[in-house]
Amino acid sequence: MSGTGTSGMGVLPAQALNDLIASGAIAADPAVTAAQVQPASLDLRLGNVAYRVRASFLAGAGRTVAERIAEFEMHRVSLDGGAVLEKGCVYVVPLMERLALPPGVQALANAKSSTGRLDLLTRTITDGGAEFDRIPAGYTGPLYAEICPRSFSVLVRPGMRLNQVRFRRGHAALDDAALAALHARVGLVSGEAVISDGLGFSVDLRPRTGTLVGYRAKPHTGVIDLDRIGYYDPTEFWEEVRTGEGRIILDPGAFYILVSREAVTIPPDHAAEMAPYLAMVGEFRVHYAGFFDPGFGWAEAGGAGSRGVLEVRCHEAPFVLEHGQIVGRLVYEHMAAVPDTLYGAGIASNYQGQGLKLSKHFRS
Repeated sequence: MSGTGTSGMGVLPAQALNDLIASGAIAADPAVTAAQVQPASLDLRLGNVAYRVRASFLAGAGRTVAERIAEFEMHRVSLDGGAVLEKGCVYVVPLMERLALPPGVQALANAKSSTGRLDLLTRTITDGGAEFDRIPAGYTGPLYAEICPRSFSVLVRPGMRLNQVRFRRGHAALDDAALAALHARVGLVSGEAVISDGLGFSVDLRPRTGTLVGYRAKPHTGVIDLDRIGYYDPTEFWEEVRTGEGRIILDPGAFYILVSREAVTIPPDHAAEMAPYLAMVGEFRVHYAGFFDPGFGWAEAGGAGSRGVLEVRCHEAPFVLEHGQIVGRLVYEHMAAVPDTLYGAGIASNYQGQGLKLSKHFRS
């Protein structure tokens, strides 16, 4: 263990997040709980009201989110006791957490894995913010979640954790040379590594057994209560996608759950983020949830390589997706220190050692 990682360069580990909480740099009402602290990120909790707004927005320089809510609010919904966020609508929910970041500490937010697998577009916005999910060094102020359910209406309550935030000092991303050296040392991916602005991720459309390669969200379904784990029958919400040809055609506007061909490993002293591949490769977007914690797929943490689940939305035109086609890339980052707990080791990690898998709300 190389210290707490509070002052080192790189992504801050769990023990450094606890230091930030103790110092008041991360504060919340009610107080942050131990369950929110992940190996390299902090889960954020919904507050008790959702504002239905006319459109997605950013606060912009010199403006607060509260001011912009006043401009765009249509009505507000109390989340106490549970409330439905309807498919196709945009909501802004004040989060329980607020920040007073030290100089030099910046943050990046992202949807949690289960949020992305439900096609629940969830982004973090801040006062004065000019970008989604990016929180500048030294930011002091509240945090808000913008939530737009894309495929399913969802039932939410205060305290639910839909998004997470990662903190870092300095530039932590590995360049291609450093990534190649890390792969040579620990084997980041099964098979040949495609390294170009990160580690390439390709789609698996030739399963070892059978013809099931993914799932497509059904257009007209019931509500999903986000507190219900292993509860829902997948066939009520998803159509199976099968092929014996090694290719599928994506339909415009449809949402798919697919899986990567590669099993990837995140060593304990690194973290990774899923980034979109070049937009020019086709009419689709891969991923909403993008954080891979230290220990994901790591053998000592129960992994031995874990495949990445791909959340895919097709845009304007039908698009042929073929087996082995690169659809995304993993950007690896240095940790400021090794976390005192790894993904999959001693914490309830839902997706360690995964293959093709729907969110935790569905029965296996």
